Amino acid sequence: MKKFINGNKVIRHSNAVAAGSTDITPSGAIDTKGFRRATFIAEFGAIVSGAVTGVRVQQSDDNAVADDYTDLTGTALAVADDDDNGVAIVEILEPQKRYLKMIVDRATQNATLEGITVILSEPDSEPVTQDATVLGSEFHQSPAEGTA
Repeated sequence: MKKFINGNKVIRHSNAVAAGSTDITPSGAIDTKGFRRATFIAEFGAIVSGAVTGVRVQQSDDNAVADDYTDLTGTALAVADDDDNGVAIVEILEPQKRYLKMIVDRATQNATLEGITVILSEPDSEPVTQDATVLGSEFHQSPAEGTA
């Protein structure tokens, strides 16, 4: 049986950002070396009526040393102003460049970003070493009832 925690690397890409700022660019990039797939999950809190909010994914060969980050075609996803406490998910299979990051655009009214999580999957080898942002992980198959 394939275990999620052995075959996927979980990374906290961005921490919560209070309402009020505009574009949110995570400071760190996601290095996809050794993985075929990256799934970005943006978690939203309260979104004010009239807000124009969206997410998109960008890529770079060298984490913007000489190759600036550029948008990936078709990755823009609109977040409606009544999508409070929802998530926006963008999945990239076989990115053409090594580094990725998700950008959250907040153009008008306030929208609270609770955080962005990235799951890197389909690794070249297993088990995968988890990112430092993962506090712990466990796998249980058919666990019995009782004290956790």
